[in-house]
Amino acid sequence: MPRTSIVRWAAALLASAALVAGCGASQQGTPSAANESTAASTEPVVLKVGASPVPHAEILNAVKPILAKEGIDLQVVEFQDYVQPNRALAEGSLDANFFQHVPYLNEYNQQNHTDLVPTVSVHFEPLGLYPGRSTSLSNIPDGAKIAVPNDTTNEARALLLLQSAGVISLKQPLTINETKQDITANPHHVQIVELDAASIPRHLKDVDYAVINGNYAVQAGLTIDKALTKESADSLAAKTYANVVVVRKGDENKPAIQKLDEALQSDTVRQFIEQHYHGSVVPVFDALKH
Repeated sequence: MPRTSIVRWAAALLASAALVAGCGASQQGTPSAANESTAASTEPVVLKVGASPVPHAEILNAVKPILAKEGIDLQVVEFQDYVQPNRALAEGSLDANFFQHVPYLNEYNQQNHTDLVPTVSVHFEPLGLYPGRSTSLSNIPDGAKIAVPNDTTNEARALLLLQSAGVISLKQPLTINETKQDITANPHHVQIVELDAASIPRHLKDVDYAVINGNYAVQAGLTIDKALTKESADSLAAKTYANVVVVRKGDENKPAIQKLDEALQSDTVRQFIEQHYHGSVVPVFDALKH
């Protein structure tokens, strides 16, 4: 073989060896697309959901095992008020929240120019009228003080409950926007004392009666059977004030959110609610349109 041909043949052989070695290094150094997909699928999706401690956070914790099987790491962030969970969601530090009903959400969106939307309803917490210094509605003291939540929607709800109990009368037709100014008859001259909803159980000794949200009643160790009267589980209030999962508009169809919704409307949750809250919290499952 001529010397020139030998040189060319050797150069070609070296080039081929280098190419094969390079391919081998590439295959060893980085995973294939299939491997990357497999690796990605084994990584849990973190889902941060804000909630009131009771019962919302408790219900969320009950579905953690269900979501873990779906590859979702549910992280529950507890809040003690009704403002921060929506603020955190709107600002992006949460993926969803679970603590409120639709009228309250609508009020928050309007006042704060946010675009948060409900996905599914999970449960209803009947408002109860609990005894404080007075223990009966058959002998209401003249000028009795009645504590009610001070946010617009829950105060209206409290006033409707007081009307249904015969304590006051309200201007007709009824809406969900009643205020003290809508009271048309007050035969016992009761004083409506507006307080932060979370604080009302602590003020029972300071008032004659108190209208308390279901979650705060449970948190304070008050069971609904201790209430002098309560909202009916099949009432308009139950449908209007069902507690919902809320997300930023556009996130409703994200797979992790849909899995959360499914888990919260499962038989596991229905049984958990019925066994743990004994009527203070009632399952109300429904998908919501927006």
